[in-house]
Amino acid sequence: MGKDSGIGVLDKSVMILHVVAGQPCNLGELCDATGLPRATAHRLAVGLEVHQLVARDESGRWIPGPTLGRLAANARDIVREAGLMVLPRLQETTGESVQLYRREGAERVCIAAAEPPTGLRDTVPEGSRLPMSAGSAAKVLAAWADPDTVRTLLADAVYTERSLVEIRRRGWAQSVAERTAGVASISAPVRDANGAVVAAVSISGPIDRLGRRPGEKWAADVIAAADAISARLTSSARN
Repeated sequence: MGKDSGIGVLDKSVMILHVVAGQPCNLGELCDATGLPRATAHRLAVGLEVHQLVARDESGRWIPGPTLGRLAANARDIVREAGLMVLPRLQETTGESVQLYRREGAERVCIAAAEPPTGLRDTVPEGSRLPMSAGSAAKVLAAWADPDTVRTLLADAVYTERSLVEIRRRGWAQSVAERTAGVASISAPVRDANGAVVAAVSISGPIDRLGRRPGEKWAADVIAAADAISARLTSSARN
């Protein structure tokens, strides 16, 4: 929301989309959140409504419109595609639930998953949104986030700046009963062709199976899976 393209009407419209995506807003709330004059906010919101980029709920508040969903559905998610090619092998190797997460603000979203066919498991359906405050995937995504984001996340997190430094050093993170009682997990970073961390690949399951130091058992396999996804992203960027 803080970026400036130099095209005023575009920047203001995008700012409105960001605010509406965060929570439903009436005109007054939209003005408070954006700092725009009422006439400007109303004119731009109505214009976005014409193109169905925003819509109104039953209370008349602006919410994300159907065009945003259609655009997202049509967009090719190469990170997810790469993950779906690798996660099944990791699931077979470990016998546990595996996931691929992407950070969106103060949440992480499961964009791909593979589950064992039977037995006790830690099921995380695709599309699930989990907080960035705890869990091995949250730690990985926080460890390679920009400094301003890290400062914001640390306010509510179980991890510390010192622990993130250690995660960056060793290249993986683990958690035991942080997000859910009885569940352990381990995660490693996925990088794009430029080396930026764009996702975290994870395995999760009962502490009774993974143990209280799951990294000792599965770090090498999780890192190998993350590297395999990263290699596919690099290959896609070259083609």
